[in-house]
Amino acid sequence: MIASSKARKQRKAHFNAPVHIRRKMLASPLSKDLRDKYGKRSVRVVRGDTVLVVRGSEDVRGTEGKVLEVFTKDGKLSIEGVTQEQADGTAVARPIHASNVVVTKLELSDEWRKEKLLKKKEAAI
Repeated sequence: MIASSKARKQRKAHFNAPVHIRRKMLASPLSKDLRDKYGKRSVRVVRGDTVLVVRGSEDVRGTEGKVLEVFTKDGKLSIEGVTQEQADGTAVARPIHASNVVVTKLELSDEWRKEKLLKKKEAAI
């Protein structure tokens, strides 16, 4: 997808990419058991997946929760239970980058997604 080997051009291509291409960049690694089950290392994160925060500040690291919202434009996720306090004391969702989480449970209500995951495993056998 990225044609140049120059970091400057890669960053420009990434940040100027249209939304339909940026959604493909919202992949997160799968947990060890899901990786063995589906034969894939990573998957695109969707609303409803359960994720574990593995990188970031100590107050959010280790938190597991459902993905409430996916922000395609900036590549971040809103996760249940990960909030920050505003100056007036109200808690708001704290966006976490998709690369900083591990998917522990997949939302498989989408038949197309389920079929694509199983297809990859069959090809590996």
